[in-house]
Amino acid sequence: MDRLVNTVRPYAWGSVTAIPELLGQEPTGSPQAEMWMGAHPGAPSRTDRGEGLRPLDELIAADPRGELGTGAVARFGTGLPFLLKVLAAGIPLSIQAHPTLDQARAGFAAEEALGIPVDAPHRNYRDANHKPELICALDEFDGLCGFRRPADAAALMAALEVPALTPLIGRLRRGPEPEALREALATVLTMAPDTAAGIVRLTAEAVDKAAAGDPDGPYAPYALISRTFPGDIGLLAGMLLNHVRLQPGEALYLGAGVPHGYLYGTAVELMANSDNVLRAGLTPKHIDVPELMKVVGFTPADPDVLRPVPVPGTPGEELYPVPIDEFRLSRFRLDGQDRRVDGRAPQILLCTAGAARLTAADGQTLDLARGESAFLPATGTETVLAGTGATVFRATVTL
Repeated sequence: MDRLVNTVRPYAWGSVTAIPELLGQEPTGSPQAEMWMGAHPGAPSRTDRGEGLRPLDELIAADPRGELGTGAVARFGTGLPFLLKVLAAGIPLSIQAHPTLDQARAGFAAEEALGIPVDAPHRNYRDANHKPELICALDEFDGLCGFRRPADAAALMAALEVPALTPLIGRLRRGPEPEALREALATVLTMAPDTAAGIVRLTAEAVDKAAAGDPDGPYAPYALISRTFPGDIGLLAGMLLNHVRLQPGEALYLGAGVPHGYLYGTAVELMANSDNVLRAGLTPKHIDVPELMKVVGFTPADPDVLRPVPVPGTPGEELYPVPIDEFRLSRFRLDGQDRRVDGRAPQILLCTAGAARLTAADGQTLDLARGESAFLPATGTETVLAGTGATVFRATVTL
């Protein structure tokens, strides 16, 4: 068992207080957006096995089968296939979508062939992997997820009574739903800057007025966007998407091509080990409209809110079911009884409330306070998890 030392990414959208509070630290006064736990080369966790701190990706690369187990290596390769995060949004993140595995491989190879540095600001593909993800709320968590039905998006815009939105509303009301959504998003993202600035300004004024009269109504998320990103075309792109509010313990699974954006709140996020993002607004970063339009899926759907279900044969463990095998998120809410954790696959355990103790088959123990995490190599033996009033998330794979 390895206690992890994790990197906190200071992205501008991060909360100033949420991650320090989780870790029991004083805020620095600067945003702290994401705490990464895993072996992504961009910010690998580190651990000390008696030789000083070493990056987890290096330890895994030195002995993939010993760290990950032969089953995981056979199915997923020689790297840890998932990345676990704590995400703390103080202001809205960019609206974005992620590629399929084939799209990521092709896009990465094309940009490598062009000689674009992997850290270049206009680079789309920073690795050759896809990035399905699961977001699980630790507190009330607001986001945008998936396309509304075009008629619903048109009604939302029409009620604002902004004449400049009439052409966009007309596009949403014409033709089959996927084509209407595709045309609407393309229209938003390719407007001439002067035209876009005028429409966004008028829409923001109407949204702010509507939200002032109904602070918990349908325009409140967009008023937050307009205040945070004045003049950003993401206000219009965001109105094409469903608004969803997760309560603590609820989750969303976001597959390839699903447009989404997180607005505020703190959550556990588990994803394939990738950092590939195509953006559609609410960001000063690069927006590649043609590539985004290739990646996005334009089928409308209501957000499917996930709630954990008991795991048969594993008392105390609750699973968030997802349709892929390279990551698996479950939760233990410890009540004083020992719980047994299967050791056939690599895993990371994160304590988000209370304190927990891990006991390995050889008697080794490791205590986790709130905000602390551990990597458990695939030893094939069970680990005992104990605590009272503690919550521990388990990230692993399905074999």
